[in-house]
Amino acid sequence: MYKVLVMDGISDLGIQLLNDAADVTVDKKIGLSESELIEIIADYDALMVRSQTKVTDNIMAAAPKLKVVGRAGVGVDNIDLQAATSRGIVVINAPDGNTIATCELTFAMMMSVARSIPQAYRKTVSGEWDRKTFVGVELRNKTLGILGMGRIGSEVAKRAKVFGMNVIGYDPFLTEERAEQMGVKLGSVNEIAAQADFITVHTPLTPETRHIIARPQFELMRKGVRIINCARGGIIDEAALVEAIDAGIVAGAAFDVYEQEPPQADHPFLNNPKIIVTPHLGASTVEAQENVAIDVSEEVLHILRDEPFKNAVNMSPVPPAVLSKLQPYFNLGDKLGKFIGQTTEVAIREIVVNYSGDLADVDTAPLTRYIVRGILANQLEGVNIVNAMHLAKTRDVNIVIQKSAATQTFTNLVSVTLKAKNEVRVVAGTLLAGYGERIVQIDQYPVDIAPSGNLLLISHNDKPGIIGKVGTLLGNNDVNIATMQVGRKVVGGSAIMVLSTDKKTPKEVLQQLIQLPELTHVNELTLD
Repeated sequence: MYKVLVMDGISDLGIQLLNDAADVTVDKKIGLSESELIEIIADYDALMVRSQTKVTDNIMAAAPKLKVVGRAGVGVDNIDLQAATSRGIVVINAPDGNTIATCELTFAMMMSVARSIPQAYRKTVSGEWDRKTFVGVELRNKTLGILGMGRIGSEVAKRAKVFGMNVIGYDPFLTEERAEQMGVKLGSVNEIAAQADFITVHTPLTPETRHIIARPQFELMRKGVRIINCARGGIIDEAALVEAIDAGIVAGAAFDVYEQEPPQADHPFLNNPKIIVTPHLGASTVEAQENVAIDVSEEVLHILRDEPFKNAVNMSPVPPAVLSKLQPYFNLGDKLGKFIGQTTEVAIREIVVNYSGDLADVDTAPLTRYIVRGILANQLEGVNIVNAMHLAKTRDVNIVIQKSAATQTFTNLVSVTLKAKNEVRVVAGTLLAGYGERIVQIDQYPVDIAPSGNLLLISHNDKPGIIGKVGTLLGNNDVNIATMQVGRKVVGGSAIMVLSTDKKTPKEVLQQLIQLPELTHVNELTLD
């Protein structure tokens, strides 16, 4: 019999699956302190929590039988993942359970901001009968821009089509074929900003998506646009939004999330009559709370019974012999993935990983997970080495593994190719004795680069003076170059230069760089 300890008021309906299992007994205890939990945890094979219980290393150290910690929700900030991984304890969550709840809140917010429902309610209950002030707009025939076409964004798109809206979607993993199937037009962030009547965001908060809608995008928007954020605070620049409202560009906004939660009492959203605010209610439905508990209960059963599972957020065990051979390459694989993932803005269709040399003789699946994690982590939240392959599959990204016992130059070589429509990018790396991790190829160009810090990848035509112009422009803008590598095939042909800098290059400087003669493309890459 497996023993499961359920805490934090998890839905009884959600854990009914565990109660009905013939090989499981369930104990439910609420409000235990860390010391009280440590006293009893040794008897349990599984622990299920929400956000209240902090699952610390001390608790897991007192639990020799513990196989799995399940979080009935998305975030796992209250669980010590490193300690769980080191002790061989699988941590799982429920990333899908709140999809419909958040989608429906988005529509509630969209309709509320279209018709000023909260504002009209406040006036009516205060005794004013004011019909003239609250003349709204219809959703029908309006254009909805959706930034992030994952689970929630896709559900919003379905409902928007039923409302008679035209939908433009942006997502780095959304192909034209998939968009066509959904009845969605593909567009860039700036195209959505320029064309949409309503804009809703459903991306994770990453360095790439932080302030993805900011002053430059507000300047492109048509007058009367309405903005909704039920995803993560920080995706939209809050200060720039207030400015756009004051300037008459944005007619209204509805926010469920904020850059700082809870927002300060003097936050400009709280007293702005054109902004609707709610206290992070995205997953706050009875059904969502039941769904996340059901999802975690199913996963707990799978793990206890040694059956396949998918929603783990930490590393699954690797045989010691394989681990000893692959572990030195894990960080390299992650860096190669992050590097190449930042070189394209087109939807990825295929990832090809080629292992050459001694690596061809071992099971490289764990290393592949690090590479795919690095690629996806540029755009997705919560990607880890356990769920990376699953997330790639759900986005129709094909993973191809190739192996070759021979390598011309290096003992081992890891080569990663990204294939997108009309674009192929390549990066290869190895470990060099005395030098550590090195990138030795970018596309068709041989290079020798340490994959760390802030990098500028510049494609250009090989003409005299180009390097000097780049260096002068960066120097004039207080961007110090630490190292530089150049690569070319023939004199006067296409070439690249890779610069490592002491700090991130400001966006306005990147814009000045691309304006230089003979430069064709500039990528800023962050590998820390």
